[in-house]
Amino acid sequence: MALLLRYERLPNAAVAKRPLPGHDAAMFFLWPQYLWLMLALPLLPVAYLWLLRRRGKAAVRYSSVAVVRAAAARRNWRRHVPPALLLLACSMLLLAAARPIARVPLPWARTTIILAMDVSLSMRVTDVKPTRMAAAQDAAKLFLRDLPKNIEVGLVTFAGSSQVAQAATLDRASLVAAIDGFQMQMGTAVGNAIVLCLSELFPDHGIDVGEMTFGSKPRGRSLDDRAKPPPKQVAPVAPGSYTSAAIILLSDGRRTTGVDTLAAAKMAADRGVRIYAVGLGTVDGEAATAEGMPMYLRLDEPTLREVARMTGGEYLYAGTAEKLRSVYEHLGSRLQVQTRETEVSGLLALVAALAALTAAALSVLWFGRFP
Repeated sequence: MALLLRYERLPNAAVAKRPLPGHDAAMFFLWPQYLWLMLALPLLPVAYLWLLRRRGKAAVRYSSVAVVRAAAARRNWRRHVPPALLLLACSMLLLAAARPIARVPLPWARTTIILAMDVSLSMRVTDVKPTRMAAAQDAAKLFLRDLPKNIEVGLVTFAGSSQVAQAATLDRASLVAAIDGFQMQMGTAVGNAIVLCLSELFPDHGIDVGEMTFGSKPRGRSLDDRAKPPPKQVAPVAPGSYTSAAIILLSDGRRTTGVDTLAAAKMAADRGVRIYAVGLGTVDGEAATAEGMPMYLRLDEPTLREVARMTGGEYLYAGTAEKLRSVYEHLGSRLQVQTRETEVSGLLALVAALAALTAAALSVLWFGRFP
């Protein structure tokens, strides 16, 4: 029953014991020291057998032994059922006392999704029909249509710089209008997009994309700059543990400017925000734009995979428009039902209570007394 355990800080400031990285346990325990109590369980069947033998020796002799044996044969298996159910109830209660945490699929509890979409000039390429941009726009609108209406969605676009095309909202019409109004630019600042998404999700953290890109501003700042909160020191939490938001990042190239992509991913990981990275188009080689202009392209899959791994998200590649739509459909289902770590002590206690009540009911029904 040896478990590799350590303490780490959870998003709600609670402290829990969790498996060490690299040990993807299906279940772990907040209070594993109580598992030692389960060593006493084998003593219960031993005590039960001892009581049976003692009761047999003290049994009253009957005149008709044949009748007694026949009655005992009919009821022999029944008398063991209530004690067996009580043993099960004790086992469940002792297991519940250790506060088990299990990974179970539960309805999605996040409230905000930020779509970060690449609008660099390479999105005009036609290897994804009709163009990468048109396919990305159609897939994003399909994603919005299938997403539950109570989930807020924001939209960030990035090329050489990044912009908030639409703040997080429940208004799907505004989001669709923002998607239809994309303006393509030169460059690819993937890191800037991630940082801008984080500044939208955590406005009180004082995250400044411009300052991270170009450095600190001189002392003579404007009143607007002075009104911004100072950068907040964040205590790192478990990657993917923030259950109020997620980022879906779509890119067809590699970073050419701006904040380092992995440094930005580290900021997301420290805040527990998952990033689902989508790679679009040709991995390595040449493709043509809608105007027939050849372009040399290289999708930075290793970096996107690392971004997803660091943040507890997922990397998905889309080489065609159909594949891109299926990727967004997959992400929509993943974001609605997530496998999350949940304490199941209450469920085990309920099973124990039901087992004890069943044992009592059967004992009264069959023998006219409690076990």
